[in-house]
Amino acid sequence: MVEEIITALSRIRWLFVIARNSSFTYKGQAVDVKQVGRELGVRYVLEGSVRKAGGRVRITAQLIEAETGTHLWADRFDGALEDVFELQDTVAINVAGIIEPALLAAETARSIHRPTADLTAYDLYLRALPHLFSYEKDRNRLALDLLGRAIERDPNFGPALALAALGHAQRHQQGWVEEPEADRRKGIELARRALRAAPDDPDVLAQAAGAFGLLGEDIDVAIGMIDRSLTLKPSSARGWYQSGVLRLFAGEPDVALEHIGTYLRLNPRDRLPYYLTGVGGALFFQRRFDEAAAKLLESLDRAPNFVVTYHYLASCYAHMGKLREAQEIVQRLRAIDAIVIPSVTPFRHPEYRELLLSGLRLAAGKQS
Repeated sequence: MVEEIITALSRIRWLFVIARNSSFTYKGQAVDVKQVGRELGVRYVLEGSVRKAGGRVRITAQLIEAETGTHLWADRFDGALEDVFELQDTVAINVAGIIEPALLAAETARSIHRPTADLTAYDLYLRALPHLFSYEKDRNRLALDLLGRAIERDPNFGPALALAALGHAQRHQQGWVEEPEADRRKGIELARRALRAAPDDPDVLAQAAGAFGLLGEDIDVAIGMIDRSLTLKPSSARGWYQSGVLRLFAGEPDVALEHIGTYLRLNPRDRLPYYLTGVGGALFFQRRFDEAAAKLLESLDRAPNFVVTYHYLASCYAHMGKLREAQEIVQRLRAIDAIVIPSVTPFRHPEYRELLLSGLRLAAGKQS
């Protein structure tokens, strides 16, 4: 029955339907619809049951908005067991026929509450998202171009402003700019504009906090912002990840590991390719060098252009006494960034900052 419905829904060209292998993992379980929505990354969940009594069968179905738990539609279908295949066809066709207009209505209602009235600006923002989180130089440039066009169309589009701020912070962190201080100021300005435009948007708060953290602004202010973001949206996986990174900057590796762990539990299927760098960094600052090195090596396999991973790993190897391995990592780093020992880091705690930099100096053959 489920396969018939999935097939029918998949014929609706504009609808993205999760494959049976993923949806079947919840079969026979009492699950929270909101949890299913988070884990599968879907906005709507169709659930139901099949019951038999004598020669009769009853099929129930209900469509639920995962984020809020709101019921959008429910119905039941009765038939004879000997006509079960005909009943399956009837149910699948009817469910698909009813769901399409129900979802269109729900999506239309959602569009009214979008953060901008300019749908072209919103489209540009959505197109920028995957490019920015790739942590690749060319895609970062493309993302900022798309976001710049969105902001030009709607100067008060808070999410686009916040994402652009994070994009400039990313450029600054990766060393992709010729004038770092000018780019830093641009990122801070965009973050402040985003907060003025959408002070209660949890995603804006999270991204602006991340930008402030990377760009050297007051870390307590950034942490206050991410805490408020998570109060407003406690199910935000990326919010928890951002909180973990900020705790790392603040010199709280224990809390960083806890919050990144929450991110992993909330988002088991669609993880950022460089999340292991955050885990490895926290283990590094805890001086658990063997464990840190293993995580950082795995992170390099997934995200080979993430400069921070090389910094951690080279320093980690140096503190372990593995200078040859540390020097090899430095050579790999130089292929993507000429600066091995950064003059500025986002780490506010002097002990942790010196732990990182002293290891990098050893790895690069510099005198302390």
